[in-house]
Amino acid sequence: MALDAAVLLDSTMLERGHLIPRYQFGAKPRRRTEFGMLVMVDLIVLAFWWTLEVSRTNQSPTVWWPMVAAVVGGSFVLHLANRWLAPRANSIFVPVIVLLNGIGFVTILRWWPLGNDLGNNRAILQAVWTGVGCVLYVITLLFVRRSRDLDRYRSISLLVAIILMLSPLIPGVGATVNGARLWLHIFGFSVQPIEFAKILLCLFFASYFAENRELLSVNSARIGNRLFLDPRPMLPILAVWGLTMIVIGGENDIGFALLVFTVFIALLWVTTGRWAYLVIGFSMFAIGAYVASHLFAQFNQRVSIWLDPWTPDLVNGRGRQIVQGWFSLASGGLTGTGLGQGQAGRWVSEITNDMIVTSIGEELGLLGASIVVICFVFYVGAGMRTAQRARSVFSRLAAVAMTLIVGLQAFFILAGVLRLLPLTGIALPFVAYGGSTLMANYILTAILMRISDEEPGVPPARPGGPAIVEAPSRRALRRQGSAPAPGA
Repeated sequence: MALDAAVLLDSTMLERGHLIPRYQFGAKPRRRTEFGMLVMVDLIVLAFWWTLEVSRTNQSPTVWWPMVAAVVGGSFVLHLANRWLAPRANSIFVPVIVLLNGIGFVTILRWWPLGNDLGNNRAILQAVWTGVGCVLYVITLLFVRRSRDLDRYRSISLLVAIILMLSPLIPGVGATVNGARLWLHIFGFSVQPIEFAKILLCLFFASYFAENRELLSVNSARIGNRLFLDPRPMLPILAVWGLTMIVIGGENDIGFALLVFTVFIALLWVTTGRWAYLVIGFSMFAIGAYVASHLFAQFNQRVSIWLDPWTPDLVNGRGRQIVQGWFSLASGGLTGTGLGQGQAGRWVSEITNDMIVTSIGEELGLLGASIVVICFVFYVGAGMRTAQRARSVFSRLAAVAMTLIVGLQAFFILAGVLRLLPLTGIALPFVAYGGSTLMANYILTAILMRISDEEPGVPPARPGGPAIVEAPSRRALRRQGSAPAPGA
């Protein structure tokens, strides 16, 4: 008989309310595909590192095993976690983030070579945060066995997200860096809690929209002889959105305010399919941008730089960063100056943070910068495919929200560097220096992998047991009478 469904239902067991998992195909090929891509990605990253060392010292590196162990070891840990905990998940996510992480690390190492002060070296710190991110990735897959379990903690997710957003405003603990109060200094470490709050907000938005999608999309309020959308279901979510905007505005972080607002409107449109919400959203954005330009000096300055960075008082001040970044990108041309041969780090401020793409574009050229963009296109495409194949409405909306977080974050910073949008200062995911954003994005990717692993009709993984049963050979099925004979 044909093996065409995700589960086989035995009539006796069905009467008792049980489902018998059928043999699942496709897990091994997916993991083999992922393993092959990881090997290729690791070789690319190691080749970039080797080229950088040769360019710097005019000889091949004499100590190579720490770098090889770090790159290969991290990939191996992620692959084993997927093979054990999410064998049916999409095989694109991990190779993409490993490549992005590797390119970013080599770029940071370019401007922070290993020296005597290893404790404050950004390349070493980035390597440590990458290791912590891999551990958090495994822990997330280990504890989040079913994506629907996250739907049960909607109120807790919102409460924790608000606490995380408010925490930088606490006197003596919060700190202001580059005009934005986003940091917590605890026990000698600095962390950006809003990076983790964005994941919890995505879960809250997805849960609320999934529960109220019919009320938000169907005209149910009667005024006279006509039906209109009932505004009451929108009041709680608008209150949460307004509180989020106020908190982020008080912390002077316009970039994440724009990110959360865009995800909120996009998720509302995906839930309802009503274009009116997009019109209302863009109108609210225009009004909010106008008000913010008059209330927040930092936002007003960034808009001024975006409109005309060549103004004398800007090109010699805050606007110099983006102008010097353009010169660096222009000097890279098509193939770049070569790793270790660029000069962007001497002129462009925040070369490993906001402007890291200028260093990549200068030393690897348009081709190297295009690799980064294509990686994000692959990530977003895999995320949207995961959303389409999700088991539930909540999982679908959560996958959309988290994919948009990564995709829009990359778009906003790349568009800011190229002056398509005002420069927001958002970190380029997996590439730019920063422990908080790196760890949060690894957790976010793990949740996407869990949703991807739960294709329709496939029993989710159970603690202490395998997620699926591998298919026996066709010959074994014929012996059991479960497969047609050849030629039948």
